[in-house]
Amino acid sequence: MRHERIAAEPAGTGLGQPVTGADLVAAQLAAAGATHAFGIPGGEVLALVDALGRAGIRFELARHENAAGFMAEGLWHATGALPVLVATLGPGVANAVNVVANAQQDRVPLIFVTGCVDQALAESYTHQVFDHQALLRPLVKASFRAAPGTEDLVVAKAVAIARRGRPGPVHIDLPISIAEARTAWRTAPAITLAAPLVPADLRPAQALIAAAKRPLVIAGLDLGDQGGAVALDRFLAATGAPLLTTYKAKGLVPEADPRVIGAVGLSPKADAIVRPLIEAADLIVLAGYDPIEMRQGWRNPWPAGKPVIDIVAEPLQHGMHESSLMLEGAVGMILTRLADELPQKATWPGGEPAAIREAFHVAFAAPGEWGPHTVFETLREVAPAGTVATADSGAHRILFSQIWRCDGPRTLLQSSGLCTMGCALPLATGAALGSGRPTLCLVGDAGLEMVLGELATLRDLQLPVIVVVLVDQALGLIALKQRQLGLPRAGVDIGETDFAAVARAMGGYGVIIDDRETLAHEVEAAFRRKGFTLLACRIEAGSYDGAF
Repeated sequence: MRHERIAAEPAGTGLGQPVTGADLVAAQLAAAGATHAFGIPGGEVLALVDALGRAGIRFELARHENAAGFMAEGLWHATGALPVLVATLGPGVANAVNVVANAQQDRVPLIFVTGCVDQALAESYTHQVFDHQALLRPLVKASFRAAPGTEDLVVAKAVAIARRGRPGPVHIDLPISIAEARTAWRTAPAITLAAPLVPADLRPAQALIAAAKRPLVIAGLDLGDQGGAVALDRFLAATGAPLLTTYKAKGLVPEADPRVIGAVGLSPKADAIVRPLIEAADLIVLAGYDPIEMRQGWRNPWPAGKPVIDIVAEPLQHGMHESSLMLEGAVGMILTRLADELPQKATWPGGEPAAIREAFHVAFAAPGEWGPHTVFETLREVAPAGTVATADSGAHRILFSQIWRCDGPRTLLQSSGLCTMGCALPLATGAALGSGRPTLCLVGDAGLEMVLGELATLRDLQLPVIVVVLVDQALGLIALKQRQLGLPRAGVDIGETDFAAVARAMGGYGVIIDDRETLAHEVEAAFRRKGFTLLACRIEAGSYDGAF
């Protein structure tokens, strides 16, 4: 068993000295590992914003609550700091619904603190008032409303729940009178958490692994959040299995490693290439794999009766696939325990994984002409090792996720379960804030127009984010689906924005690019620049046809 760290007393107070309820909330957040909070302040959260500063937590102003939540996630990926989102009542809460849903589906332990009016006032005062908890309950692991004497306790409980098992968002409604009221400093009771689970009897799984001559591992997002890279590498070495990953698990093993075939789940071309490997495998080990990342083609991807070991943080009744054995608990620890007793052996005598890996690389190689393939290959060639990239949703994301080679975990950040547009720029903002290093942001023109205001956030924070926007004047992925369905083109065309001029107007560097040589030169310069850079790469709207 372990205990959550107890909140440190705010500076300048003594035991029993008066503090505010907001001070107790802020101190507990700081003790739990929060270094920053993101949001847009309103009158109902001013006491909390003030208290966060006294607790050593920097409040960072975003231009929209949805973006603020993604910044918190980006920081969490970069540093492990507790992600905290703050919103005022009513429209502030409503604006954040998308990013809370994303946190649920992408396993982000987001603490969402919202201001609200006192219950007695809410019975007669209706301006901007609705039931925050009723709105958010379907999207969060838990929702609390702070009451006198519980301010620090609800935070301790919220953090414990957010991190336990499969991580996810937790909501705290903080009434104005509770936040502003004077109270005595006190120490919050410790919240006891159960130790991570490892099944007592791993012998059935070990027997299946020992008997396999053609094992295959598919790793997913529930392994990435548990520091599972070392455990996965050790398991692959012990079993001789090749590795497929979902997009969120890219880089758990560096993709230059010959054991890594590539990422699957959203590209029909990639999935077709690996299909023979799945069919030939005599054992599939699912390591933190969650089909929430996968397209419909991954329903029942192997026949009934195929030996499948499903290692999960928590069971999910998804119905997407069957398994012959499920192991629930800490995925990385289970992999380590399984590998401990396994002698290394030769596998795949026919050499199929190497052939599939080569076919993978050939399928997504850039053609000679300028287009998104060339953009992505150039970025990978020029970007330094360890560069973190973010990708927005759309056609560019699917192709970029196949071409971009990750050399470590959490070096490609995206919305994978929800696939929401407008995430890449704020994710890159949070990641750059945490690392202090240049961060690459890939986005389509429609996605960037959703969050143009956050370029001002980059300016104000002086962050070295390199925004590469693919300008094709369309919702490319939706237009592609329309064509595939034989439907008339509708609702997918947009005008051309001069993004380079917008970037310059908002305090950054911007340039329009139409060829590989200019792109390589500008990317090299961008990685040396202190502020943000926007590279607007013009491509043809049909460039993605047949690409993935």
